[in-house]
Amino acid sequence: MRKFLVVLDDSRECLNAMRFAALRAAHTGGGVEVLAIIPPDEFNHWIGVAQIAREEARERIHAHFEVFAKWMRDKQNIDPELVIREGEPVPEIMAQVLEDTEIGVLVLGAGDDKKGPGPLVTQLSRNSGSLPIPITIVPGDMTKERLEAIT
Repeated sequence: MRKFLVVLDDSRECLNAMRFAALRAAHTGGGVEVLAIIPPDEFNHWIGVAQIAREEARERIHAHFEVFAKWMRDKQNIDPELVIREGEPVPEIMAQVLEDTEIGVLVLGAGDDKKGPGPLVTQLSRNSGSLPIPITIVPGDMTKERLEAIT
């Protein structure tokens, strides 16, 4: 089964990327894999504190994921998978794409402010020639109705 890989983060544009991935998966018989990345700078503490911070980050990720997963299950009949990796975002995304051969498309949300589309879109666009899959970039200010119409 072809899976749409979407990155879960705290950005506003993440919502549209999740919607797009779920809608496309539902319309094409695919699946959704949600990737959350815990950056290494969250653990620059003593060993005991780092472990607690790591567990708290995982709890936040699971809670955030469940909001999206419930919507995908209830509205799109898609049961998404959650993958949590630790490290720098771009190398971890690249590694996940290379390790999971069922991933067919990487879906990213683009920011809509004047600073640009966001660091992930910018960095992964530069690396897009070395990815074995296409990247779909979803505008952050696209309406839910427009997303539904194009998927």
